Amino acid sequence: MGLTIAEKIIAKAAGRAEVRPGEIVTCQVDLAMIHDSGGPRRVKPFMDKLGVNVWDPTKVVLVSDHFSPCTDAESAEILELTRQWAKEQNILNFYDQQGICHIVTPERGHLHPGMFAVGGDSHSPTGGAFGCYMFGIGATDMLGVLVTGETWIKVPETIKIDWSGIFTEGVAAKDMALKMCSVLGMDGADYQSILYTGSTIQSLDMYERMTLCNMAAELGAQAGLIEPDIITEEFVLKAGGKLDCSQKFKCDPGANYFKVHNFDANTLDPQVAVPHSPANSASVVEVDKAEIDQFYVGACTGAKLNDLKMVASILKGKKVATGKRLTVAPASSQILKDATKEGITEIILDAGANLLPPGCGACAGYGVGVLAEKEVCLATTARNFQGRMGANSSKVYLASPYTVAASAITGHIQDPREFLN
Repeated sequence: MGLTIAEKIIAKAAGRAEVRPGEIVTCQVDLAMIHDSGGPRRVKPFMDKLGVNVWDPTKVVLVSDHFSPCTDAESAEILELTRQWAKEQNILNFYDQQGICHIVTPERGHLHPGMFAVGGDSHSPTGGAFGCYMFGIGATDMLGVLVTGETWIKVPETIKIDWSGIFTEGVAAKDMALKMCSVLGMDGADYQSILYTGSTIQSLDMYERMTLCNMAAELGAQAGLIEPDIITEEFVLKAGGKLDCSQKFKCDPGANYFKVHNFDANTLDPQVAVPHSPANSASVVEVDKAEIDQFYVGACTGAKLNDLKMVASILKGKKVATGKRLTVAPASSQILKDATKEGITEIILDAGANLLPPGCGACAGYGVGVLAEKEVCLATTARNFQGRMGANSSKVYLASPYTVAASAITGHIQDPREFLN
């Protein structure tokens, strides 16, 4: 029986010829990614008490993004502790307020096909877009990884999700993710590995692939992967990364899949998730045209360069509805730089949007852009759980950058295709 890409990567990390679902193995970690919220402030007290250091500083990427920019003395202290720990542990791959960890890490060339990687954040499956087996772990497990360079894993089953067809205008990978959440549910993958395949997947650029793998977490998966191809290789090399050409990390023809789901991109409408779950998704034409207070373009799922291009394609020559606010937080400083160079930032600002510094920001309820009591938001973020983006009485709807931008013009939930056509 052949192996899936997940099984191949895990076997390589475990020093085995092969592994099978259900086995528990110990793996060598190729990369550990941590951020300011769940990183140094959680692990430093225990490392100091044990008198230990990071096993290999060159294999650690540290990004300050959750409390960036700091908005009070407490968040400033957290960032200062993060900087001091980076110095103590000689973490050279430290990106201080340069953007969101899931974006900055591949942007700076730290991910390449075949890696076994862990991240101190639930959206770490983003790395699967690059053919990595990457998943999120908590602070206690991360402490073990940082000290030993190893972690255990129960080899997962692989669920194959095949997408065929071509998007209609105004549809994006975010709509694919929300559609899958509505059909499969938030426990649809039951902490297994997802393999995204099909002609639609192959046509996506790396940023769109990152959105899909990122939101494997919303399907309950441990990891979401896409087989690497020339598009992957070009992105990695441009970012300054290296490629392991000795192995081709693709699924064998005889690989076994726990489940197979098929979706048709040809019939996919723009999707909107109503409060308070990504699984509450439906076509934009079926959702009530709710009045919105804040339109938020941000997060690792919705503020990459391609996302900002979607927003600009809708907003060009138009204005945000009177009395409404459109808030845009680019996913990284590099994306902000590129968007400015291409004239995207100017279009967004001319429309009347507020531009925030790169970082996680309001997505997780930190800092600038959070919601007041009973406010309603339409966001490009991955989650809309109650109270996540601010006050507990606030409500968050989810949609693609196209839909959020179009809705910002009308002031209520809007089908973006009406503007693009």
